[in-house]
This record gives sequence, structure tokens and C-alpha cells, in this order.
Amino acid sequence: MELLGYYNYWVFAVLLMIGLYAVISRGNLIKKLLGLSIFQSAVFLMYITMNKVEGGTAPIIRDGVAEQYFSNPLPQVLILTAIVVGVSTTALGLAIVVRIKEAYGSIEEHEVFKADQDS
Repeated sequence: MELLGYYNYWVFAVLLMIGLYAVISRGNLIKKLLGLSIFQSAVFLMYITMNKVEGGTAPIIRDGVAEQYFSNPLPQVLILTAIVVGVSTTALGLAIVVRIKEAYGSIEEHEVFKADQDS
């Protein structure tokens, strides 16, 4: 039963594999972007999960308080920044896919490569 106690790591691993599979196996550029977003979300989940401290409190140090466990707020701040960067990267990727659709008439990877080689 202890193996099931690490369900957040199992969710991380499953999401990571789903995202990686979508990026590698799909030829559709939109599906590749969605796979990258899922992959990125899995990394965020892992990073936040590793920061969890059992019995940890906010890092507010007061006089007379000794031997307490504190949670580090830095990983949450870094993940918030990474989420903003991830959303903007996804938006840029979608804009590039729109331009590819306008230029080549398709968002399938093999069709874009074929059209690029023919010209």
C-alpha cells in the first residue's frame, strides 16, 4: 500500500508520458503543442510536489519559536513564473501554426515538409 501513497508521482509520470507520446507520435502541429503543454504541466506538478514538507509552516520566524519545519516559498514563485512563460510560449506556438497554415495550407507536419521540399 505504501507504493500507492505516492499517487502524485504516479500522476506526474503518467502526464509526462502522455505529453511525450503526443509530441513524438503526432504529425499535427496543434496536437504537438498540446502535448508540450501536458508535458510542461507534469513538470510543474513534480516540482511543486517535491517542495511539500509534512508539518511545514509558512517561513515567518518569530522570537521564542524553535525547531519548526518551514516550507520554502521559492519553488512556488518559480513555478508561477514558469506558468506565465509556458502560456506565452504556447500562444507564440499557436501564432506560428496559424502562419504555417496560411503559407502551406496544412498543419500536418509531413505535408509541410513535402511542400517545403517541392519548392
